[in-house]
Amino acid sequence: MTDKRLVLTTCGSEEEAERIAQYLVENRLAACVNVIPQIKSIYRWQDKVESAREWLLVVKTTSKNFDQVRDAIRGLHSYEVPECISLMIDDGSATYLEWIDDSTK
Repeated sequence: MTDKRLVLTTCGSEEEAERIAQYLVENRLAACVNVIPQIKSIYRWQDKVESAREWLLVVKTTSKNFDQVRDAIRGLHSYEVPECISLMIDDGSATYLEWIDDSTK
């Protein structure tokens, strides 16, 4: 088990996705954010089934930074209820995991 995390969120536009990704990396809250374009999401919102084109962000960070990442997503996001899901990274390349540490200090 490591103290590293992947955080997932979706955005309604490329501009919003890039703005959030840039903020997280510039402020050392994330080592890297992958912006995956044009996914299709089907979801329930206000008791209706909806669908939308979205951009998926995959954020590489540490457990220590998660609260700040979550707060930044909430503050920068246009959605009323933005997705923010954290997944623990059990294991990985030692040099990559060290890079995450170095990039988020």
